Amino acid sequence: MGFEVDFRYEDFYAGVIKGSCSIHLKAGKSSKEERENRRNNEHVNIIFSVEGIENLYRGLLDHPVEVIQPLRNMPYGREFYIADPDDYILAFL
Repeated sequence: MGFEVDFRYEDFYAGVIKGSCSIHLKAGKSSKEERENRRNNEHVNIIFSVEGIENLYRGLLDHPVEVIQPLRNMPYGREFYIADPDDYILAFL
């Protein structure tokens, strides 16, 4: 997705950055059942509000990304979901 590692603290906390967007991440383990429940019921782990969602979606399709929910129109806007390598669900709105 084009983020770069900004910093790491030991093996459980890090920050990534892209342009003016900075995200801090803390390691945690969800059970297999919890991850499957999130995937099956569209329960996302994090939501990103973005501009140019169509371009972002098309750009991600050029990479080996697992799309959970293709780009769709909803009453509140357009959205899509992907799974990260650890099976967390990322939503883009």
